[in-house]
Amino acid sequence: MLKTLQNIPIPLLLLVATTLEVCGDATVRLAIYQHAGLTRIAFLLGGAALLLGYGGLLNTAPLDFGRIAGLYIATLFVIWQIINFLVFKTPPGLPVLLGGALVITGGLIITFWRA
Repeated sequence: MLKTLQNIPIPLLLLVATTLEVCGDATVRLAIYQHAGLTRIAFLLGGAALLLGYGGLLNTAPLDFGRIAGLYIATLFVIWQIINFLVFKTPPGLPVLLGGALVITGGLIITFWRA
């Protein structure tokens, strides 16, 4: 399993990890605010599994976190906006779009600027 993770291209790994993280967060949020009883427990367990998958995937991959942290945060922002729109029906407003452009720009600078 560990060897397989070491062969995943970094952009794909970031996409999968951020998707697991955001979906895990969204699932926990749904459990807390929209469900009760056994359904809440099932959603919490599902969210925990997704978050564990994210943590396991990201922390067992051979990545230099200092170099890709910016790209990870930029990817996380984009995936969160997509999931927020699809699950919670909340389109990003102008402040989110402008701030997101700064997040993405900063992430690209951190990742690709060779000083």
